[in-house]
Amino acid sequence: MKTTALLKARPGKTDELVVLLRSLAGHSRSEPGNLRWDLWQDLHDETTFVIDELYADIASVQAHRATSHYQDYASRIDGLATRTAVTSRPLDVVS
Repeated sequence: MKTTALLKARPGKTDELVVLLRSLAGHSRSEPGNLRWDLWQDLHDETTFVIDELYADIASVQAHRATSHYQDYASRIDGLATRTAVTSRPLDVVS
């Protein structure tokens, strides 16, 4: 299962957002079922970020969302950024 999230830092919150996202990345990458967890920053707008996550299955996604580090992220993210997230299943993917 893949989740792609687009985040736009609220004014004055970019640095705090980066700290939160890097912390989430470190914890998420070590989870069972995590295949990939990447954080990208827009080349032309340093306040825009993309999270690209890949988990082995929906159970791994659900386990990720139950972790304390994800719950911390979820409790803080709305104050730091606007976000749009899409969780998708493979349809036509090259391994």
